[in-house]
Amino acid sequence: MTIVQGRDCQHYYVRDKENNHPTSILELNLHVTLMISEAKQVWVPGPLIVGAGPSGLAAAACLAKKGVPSIILEKDMCIGSSWKLRMYKRLKLHLPKQFCELPYLQFPKMFPSYPTREQFISYLDSYAKAFSIEPLFNMSVESAAYDASIGFWRVRANGLEFICRWLIVATGENSEAFKPEISGVSEFQGDVLHTSEYKKGDDFRGKKVLVVGCGNSGMEVCLDLCNNGAQPYMAVRDKLHILPREIMGVSTFGVSMFLMRWFPMPYVDKFLLLCSRLLLGDTEKLGLKRPKIGPLQFKMMSGKTPVLDVGTLKKIRSGQIKVVPGINRFTSTGVEFTDGRKDNFDAVILATGYRSNVPSWLKDEEFFDKSDGYPKVAFPNSWKGENGLYAIGFTRRGLLGTSLDAHRIAEDIASQWSSETRHLPFEL
Repeated sequence: MTIVQGRDCQHYYVRDKENNHPTSILELNLHVTLMISEAKQVWVPGPLIVGAGPSGLAAAACLAKKGVPSIILEKDMCIGSSWKLRMYKRLKLHLPKQFCELPYLQFPKMFPSYPTREQFISYLDSYAKAFSIEPLFNMSVESAAYDASIGFWRVRANGLEFICRWLIVATGENSEAFKPEISGVSEFQGDVLHTSEYKKGDDFRGKKVLVVGCGNSGMEVCLDLCNNGAQPYMAVRDKLHILPREIMGVSTFGVSMFLMRWFPMPYVDKFLLLCSRLLLGDTEKLGLKRPKIGPLQFKMMSGKTPVLDVGTLKKIRSGQIKVVPGINRFTSTGVEFTDGRKDNFDAVILATGYRSNVPSWLKDEEFFDKSDGYPKVAFPNSWKGENGLYAIGFTRRGLLGTSLDAHRIAEDIASQWSSETRHLPFEL
């Protein structure tokens, strides 16, 4: 069956492919008349997924494996839009590929341990093709609210209102760039951009550039700038943990996961800090102070991921990348730092991270926290809310957490998928 628009442009119908007669959805299910009030309405028999990034694709694939059809609404023009449109070119996966695979599909064997941005994008394209996932693109969700009077979700996007029993929020932790308000930014005569707008270091060759933020993105952007003839400075306000990417040829992440099976987290943290001291030296001498608690405990408490060094510390030690305090305010030619010093810069790059945009469109008071856009309940119970509401990609555990969420959501919805809803397969 196929959903088609009636000639009056006021109704949507399910067309029976065998006899080519339009059959109203009202006659088929739930006696719901799809009429236009302020928005056209479309009945979605299966789950509606918001977001076609890795989380949305994983959810759709796991549902398909269970025989449950789904629709994905994606605000951009492609799948994996954050990777395709907003990630810098030198980016590689921070973790080995075996920890970044989505359900039911491995990375190609010829891919390196740490795939590049382009390789990961090709993996996502192959994943969508393997599971016949075809999202509806350029569909920006304006609102989603549960209608208790009918027991369904009403999701508005681009003049349409989708009616669904299950709503899966897959926009993830990094749905929009976070740009802090810094005094005097309008006075600055140079360029100010977020890392989501940064592409490559060649664009800043010969320029003096301040990178604000010292997470994985900030460190890698500084390294890219340094390797391409720019003069990078890195503004560090907060304490952070920096770890070697590998310990004796094994990924630090893999080592920590193995040790966590046998030892309490504080003991694993002590081991990681010891290895870090032996392999990286005392980072505090470089102006990079560590938190008082270990990297894994700090991640659990704050959500901040330890930085995995890919060569930036060597450049800092040699003086090619300079560490400076946080910004107090912009000036017309540069910035004033928190210690009162001033310096001039040609450009400022904000490596200040991303945040969830869920509170801006999801009308739900119970499941998601409006302050940060994350589920109120922590992992491993952050995947399911009330009234058919689900979340995927909010575990603070990367793609490994996404895969766990996808399996749980698919199993839960499949257990509810009844013969009454199965008889409405459709294509858009």
